[in-house]
Amino acid sequence: MKPAPASLFTRIGGRPPLRELLRYFYADVRQHEVIGPIFAAQVSDWPAHLEKIADFWSNLTGGPVRYTGAMPQKHFPLRLEPRHFEAWLDLWRRHCRARLAAPEAAELIAAAEGIGERLRGMIAREAGSPPRP
Repeated sequence: MKPAPASLFTRIGGRPPLRELLRYFYADVRQHEVIGPIFAAQVSDWPAHLEKIADFWSNLTGGPVRYTGAMPQKHFPLRLEPRHFEAWLDLWRRHCRARLAAPEAAELIAAAEGIGERLRGMIAREAGSPPRP
């Protein structure tokens, strides 16, 4: 019997490399002209926020389940537009590719793109309009 493949969480090296990726990624997010102001208005405790985001990504990548909460609903009142999603994803793609091996970067990027698509649809439904491309 063939052993089960290692989780993405394990393949990226666990929580320390995940936290490092998030720390550098969100440092760029905070300085970004399009999405930086959105984060500045919402996040007052960056160390705590980064831990919560690390918990979220830990769950998503097959690591320890630590995140609890309603991630999509937290984004509903932010008036996010397609340009916000694309700016976030562009930075995410760059950081994943710079910090992870190609297969793991591709997997993490695909996960974020899928979340972004679902979140866009939820936000559009919440606002009562069809999702914008």
